Amino acid sequence: MRGTAIGILTFFSMLLAVAAGARSAERWAELPAFPSMPAAKTSGMAEVNDIKMYYAEYGEGDPILFIHGGLGNADVWGHQVADFAKDHLVIVADSRGHGRSTRSQQPFGYDLMTSDYVALLDYLKIDKVTLVGWSDGGIIGIDMAMKNPEKLTRVIAQAANVTTDGVKADVMDNKTFNDYINVAGEQYRKLSPTPNEYDAFVKQISEMWATQPAWTAADLGKISVPVTLAIGDHDEAVKLDHTEMMAKQIPGAKLVILKDVSHFAMLQDPAAYDGMIRGAMAGR
Repeated sequence: MRGTAIGILTFFSMLLAVAAGARSAERWAELPAFPSMPAAKTSGMAEVNDIKMYYAEYGEGDPILFIHGGLGNADVWGHQVADFAKDHLVIVADSRGHGRSTRSQQPFGYDLMTSDYVALLDYLKIDKVTLVGWSDGGIIGIDMAMKNPEKLTRVIAQAANVTTDGVKADVMDNKTFNDYINVAGEQYRKLSPTPNEYDAFVKQISEMWATQPAWTAADLGKISVPVTLAIGDHDEAVKLDHTEMMAKQIPGAKLVILKDVSHFAMLQDPAAYDGMIRGAMAGR
């Protein structure tokens, strides 16, 4: 009888392990909550170009600038800030029109958003950074590598594209991606100085997405700073073969495929994500 009971317990333990494994294997299909941000060393609103841009700084050491993706805000980086602030100066900000930052009637464009971040670094008196960019943030990083390489030690761009056809046509049919759009809208209404204008903001930025970026192989071939391109193996938005093409066209670029994660890798597997960043910073 005792042996039978042990056998049943073992059987159920195996079932639970298999179920847990299945849940773990499908983490790319879930959108984890944005983590809590640590207390900032300094934060404020910098007047850059024609907007007021929210920023926050954490820790001390060699500077790292984290740039979030479209519709989001700096708080997506909570896991990374907690890790890298232990041994680096970490800077995060809300891109124009996103989160706590204001926007103007000037049309959105990646060159304009890049110039905002260059102006922010000047405002903070920071000469050079490692730039970690996700999605639109990665595109801004690549833009800065072309236009302002003197500001960069290196670029680590996750889920970026360099032409509009690098984005999957069915991205808006994906549940996880739509969950993100809904969460971004909720956060916008909580954080933005214009909380009732999310639809107008989305319309403005969608006009940029329809035509940008539009860089050629010749444009990418001029990049001289070290670039690491990362993409989740289940990315809902950006095509893997597009990222592989980018890695061939950017001189010396390294490609990292993140396992069992999607467009939202920094939330789904922060330990591996942070390890990827540290590997890139060490030249691996």
